[in-house]
Amino acid sequence: MSKKRILFITQEMEPYSIASDIATFVRKMPQYVHDKGFEIRILMPRFGTINERRHRLHEVVRLSGMNIIVDDEDYPLIIKVASLPGARIQVYFLDNEEFFKRKFIFTDEDDKAFDDNTERMVFFCKGVIETVKKFGWAPDIVHCSGWMASLVPAYLKTVYKNDPIFQDAKVCYSVYADGIDPELKENFLDIAAINDLEPEQLSAYKANGSLSLQAGGVSFADAVHVGSESIADDVRAAVDKVEVPVQEFADLEETLPAMLEFFTALLPAEEEEEA
Repeated sequence: MSKKRILFITQEMEPYSIASDIATFVRKMPQYVHDKGFEIRILMPRFGTINERRHRLHEVVRLSGMNIIVDDEDYPLIIKVASLPGARIQVYFLDNEEFFKRKFIFTDEDDKAFDDNTERMVFFCKGVIETVKKFGWAPDIVHCSGWMASLVPAYLKTVYKNDPIFQDAKVCYSVYADGIDPELKENFLDIAAINDLEPEQLSAYKANGSLSLQAGGVSFADAVHVGSESIADDVRAAVDKVEVPVQEFADLEETLPAMLEFFTALLPAEEEEEA
C-alpha cells in the first residue's frame, strides 16, 4: 500500500519565519504525521528574513523558471529547498525578488502594511499550485494555514478542480486569531480572480464591504481546523455555517493526535485486496 500524501501550505513555519502560532503548529504537525507513515511536502514563501546560509537553502533549478501572472503582470518564480532540521522532510520556498526580498514580512519598519500584499498573496497561492503540478506529486490532503494561503482552497475548487494532480485531494483550512492586518487593496477580488475566474466567484472573501480572508478560505474547504482558542466573529460564523468536518481548538499536545485522526477520516476507505 502506497503512503498517503499531505501537502502543507503555510505562510510561516519554525525555524524559518515566526510571526504567530501558525509557525509552531506547522513545524510540529508535518513531522508528527510523517512519523506515522504519511508522505509530506511543505511549501512556504522565502521571505527576506530567512537566512539562506544558516538554513541551507538552495535553488531547485528544474522547478524554477516559471512565470506567475498576477493582475496581467508576469513575475518569475524561483523555487528553493531545505531539509527540515531533525526530520526527513523537505521544505520548498517560493521566491521572487520583487515580492519577498525585504527585511520584513508583511509590514515595513514603521509597521505599515506593504502596498503589494494583495499581489504577493495571489502570487504565492497560484505559485504553490503550479509548483506542485510541476512536481507531478498528487496530494491526498492539502492543508493550508494563514491568511496568505486562504485563496488556495478557492483555486483548487474552481480553476484547478479538474486538474489530475488535485482533483481527488481533500482541502483542509486552519483558521487562527487575527494577526497582521494585510490591508489588501479595494479591488482585491479583481486581482485574485486568476485565469477564467470571475470576481463574483470569490465573493465569500468579502462580506458587508469588508475582506474576510479566513472566512473565504473556510467556505471552500472540505474540512476546517480551528487553530486558536479565540477567532474573529466573522470567521467563527463562517466555521459554524459550513457543513464539513471541523476540528475545534485544543492544546498542541492534544491537537497532534486529534489532527492525525481528522486527516485519516478525510481519506477514502482502503479497499480490501482480494485473496
